Amino acid sequence: MRILVAPDRFAGLTSVQAADVMAAGWATGAPHDVLTRLPLSDGGPGFLEVVRAACDGELVPVTVEGPAQVATPVPVLLVEDTTGVTAYVEAALVLGPHLLAPADAPDPGATGSAALGRLLRVVRDRGARRVVVAVGGAATHDAGAGLLAGLGLPSGALERGGSSLADLSRGDLEGLAELRREWAEVDLVAAVDTDVQLLGLHGASAGLSSARTVTAERAQALEGALSAFAHLVGDVVAQDTVRRDLLLPRGDGREHTRRLTQLPGAGAGGGLGFALAVLGGRLRAGAQVTAEVVGLARRVADADLVLTGEQELDGHSLHDGVVAVVAAEALRTAVPVVAVAGQVHAGRREWGAAGLAGVYAVHERPGSAPRGQDGDLAAALGDRVARVARTWSR
Repeated sequence: MRILVAPDRFAGLTSVQAADVMAAGWATGAPHDVLTRLPLSDGGPGFLEVVRAACDGELVPVTVEGPAQVATPVPVLLVEDTTGVTAYVEAALVLGPHLLAPADAPDPGATGSAALGRLLRVVRDRGARRVVVAVGGAATHDAGAGLLAGLGLPSGALERGGSSLADLSRGDLEGLAELRREWAEVDLVAAVDTDVQLLGLHGASAGLSSARTVTAERAQALEGALSAFAHLVGDVVAQDTVRRDLLLPRGDGREHTRRLTQLPGAGAGGGLGFALAVLGGRLRAGAQVTAEVVGLARRVADADLVLTGEQELDGHSLHDGVVAVVAAEALRTAVPVVAVAGQVHAGRREWGAAGLAGVYAVHERPGSAPRGQDGDLAAALGDRVARVARTWSR
């Protein structure tokens, strides 16, 4: 059988490492099968590694001042074709929790995203006419205010993190209209790892509380600060006579604010999706963006079975994550898809409706560790896949 191994990342394993482990496990259980590795990403950490493995591009190191005011070398992937240069950027590499201080318990509302803005400015100055930004994995929560400052807005107040946004005035956004016009020449794509909106009961700040990253009171304060910033931005966008949204009345800031904050993915990356949309960027599911870049449709069509997986198989996975995209693509050509996950939080009816032929958990019980200790996930994953191979290979 021809087996396509196309997973997302697992806890402690990048998607490239997970693909290698799963392929080795399958080879143990069904040694006569032909295996093809195709690691995928949902737009979170590891996105750049996945794209680089599939594209013939140049990995360029760029040094920018990181969120802790320390010079940080960050890789950017530049891919050139007949249409020009496309730059692939991963927000987690410049705004990830490993770069924040203190590293043990960073406050997501106390650090800005200016480092990503500086990186994007360098990329554009190097001639990129298409920029794809994977926003997942950022440890900041400022609705991209710092990103706009890093791109050239002069107000230092934008760089202080989401907690400071409630005190902004219209003057702090001086130059935003001009910045929007500058980026109109760039095809900007935000590869979002979640379709969460910026504001509301299920918005970005509410998500921090649900995940117990911050207290409910802190989340409510951040919601108010991000809302105040979004309304200021909406007023600026509403007055823009060059890049107008023709479906909305000119001058109605409330309608522009509502449209931008309610975009699916506007809350991704602590609101980075919102800022990129303000610049004219298109918000797209990171798993779908990655699938197109690596040629998932062609690879699936050549396979007899697809093996996918990720750390947790839940409602998000079955909605717009890597597993969902793989299942939808395979459904078009009637290729069966089997998923292996660290933990499974979806029932047979749910994953069956998503197009999966089989689902298996590495961890038999929710919250249980893999065989041995925490660092033995690779061995447990490989063992589980080997057993799955004996069931599905013919």
